[in-house]
Amino acid sequence: MPNDRLRDAMLRNGFTPSAVAEQLGVDPKTVERWITQGRAPYPRYRHAIAALVKESESYLWPGAVPQERANRVAQSEVVQVYPRRAAVPDDLWRRLISGAQERVGILVYAGLFLPEQQPQLVATLKAKAATGTRVEILLGDPDSPEVAQRGADEGIGDAMAGKVRNVLAFYQRLRDVQGVNVHFHRTTLYNSIFRFDDEMLVNSHVFGFPAAHTPVLHLRRLAGGDLFDTYADSFDRVWESSLPAWQPAVAS
Repeated sequence: MPNDRLRDAMLRNGFTPSAVAEQLGVDPKTVERWITQGRAPYPRYRHAIAALVKESESYLWPGAVPQERANRVAQSEVVQVYPRRAAVPDDLWRRLISGAQERVGILVYAGLFLPEQQPQLVATLKAKAATGTRVEILLGDPDSPEVAQRGADEGIGDAMAGKVRNVLAFYQRLRDVQGVNVHFHRTTLYNSIFRFDDEMLVNSHVFGFPAAHTPVLHLRRLAGGDLFDTYADSFDRVWESSLPAWQPAVAS
């Protein structure tokens, strides 16, 4: 069976079979067989290809990575566990935000703390977008039942919708910035996700507690692991069903 995932990942990253073969020091026909016949390369080649096309081994070759090893790699993707979001150092937030080159993703209901704690956030995101960084911000639709329910779960009622509107005011300066997209979602979130290239902070949601008081996982993506990719895929699924926060202006 052809390996369509490998073929697609190579095309998205501008690699031909010949280019991959040259990088790995193998015959181009070998690479063609990996694609057309679905043959799994030796582990050393899987590692190299996964790094080239920026995908995990487990995604490109499901079943090729033994489960025991996949479990070990997933554990290694956990850099740090913080007992509450308030324990995440400010300098870590700054490093992750400033260091992202390809993608910044923010998935929250409101996430008002972020622009409040990081006064340069909006200016930094604007500058990054100008250099080609993809910025995606997902906020809960303040008129949605999901936001109302989260407010009830935290015991703050309508204040949650107010937080969304407040944070939207911070992001207003990004409204017409090319490369920045701010969307509303109507999704029940079990985690807030903050992605910065191949690092991520995942803030769990716990009934009865504000997100500032619940645990955070600091993850770093590794080839062969699937923990980071699980949350990355969840982010993308929410994005697919979201809508722009600001409607385009209608010409009079």
